[in-house]
Amino acid sequence: MFYNFFISKGGCLLMYKLIACDLDETLIKPDRTIDSRDIEAIKKLKDLGVKFVLATGRGYNTVQGTLKELDLFDEANQYVISYNGGAITENKDNRLLHFEGISFEKAEELYKRGLNYDVVIHVYTRDAVYAYNLTDDEKRYVQNRQEMIEVFDQNLDFLKGQEIVKVLYTNTDFEYLQSIDRDLKDITYDMDVSYSSNRYIEFNHKGVNKGSGLKKLADLLHIDIQDTIAIGDNYNDLSMIKDAGLGVGVQNAAPGIKPDCDYITTATCEEGAVCEVIEKFVLKGE
Repeated sequence: MFYNFFISKGGCLLMYKLIACDLDETLIKPDRTIDSRDIEAIKKLKDLGVKFVLATGRGYNTVQGTLKELDLFDEANQYVISYNGGAITENKDNRLLHFEGISFEKAEELYKRGLNYDVVIHVYTRDAVYAYNLTDDEKRYVQNRQEMIEVFDQNLDFLKGQEIVKVLYTNTDFEYLQSIDRDLKDITYDMDVSYSSNRYIEFNHKGVNKGSGLKKLADLLHIDIQDTIAIGDNYNDLSMIKDAGLGVGVQNAAPGIKPDCDYITTATCEEGAVCEVIEKFVLKGE
């Protein structure tokens, strides 16, 4: 392993220019709060010109409260990667810079196949999330994370004409989700499939993931991908962890992603893991 840092002509340490960070179980603790150490460290980045970018499977409209906590709400030249890379927005007025969803036909196919499994089905449009077979457990999990519209339809006719970003299934049995993944290969062979939060299997357009979102944003900002850090905890973070100049897993990360990380924090998401990364690799220039 090695870590990039650079020395300026004046002998001062130059820093990474962009940090992309997952939300749930990385920045946000299970109790839905953010550690005060993380908040303070993130606020210091703005003065240094280092961009802190939320990279989430959720929609950009659901993270406004988090942006307010971090003093990034409605800020020009600050950004969010959402829908697992399906959208990139500038925080000022939620200006959409990039969008890539799935076809209605593909979403309909996934929806109808999902009716045969013991799962909650989420369908994401640009502005809303629709949930079929919504359980009490799922309601509790998404509380204060995102709002969902419960539906009971056996098809997606009610979404015809709308842009659909992705579909996901929910079940807390990871092996069961893996069996569904194998069963759906006949229709998902041309999609980007990932897992998150130890309860979701997510279906995006082929090539749409957090890594591609990070690279797209870096290109838009003329930042070398080697000058970026990605922090995450689960399989849908793995693409950006691999693509970033420095890929970081928090201590509570899924064991299966840790071998692909350049650095594993000593702290969990409940102990200021993001602050640890910022202090070690930006504020101290290591």
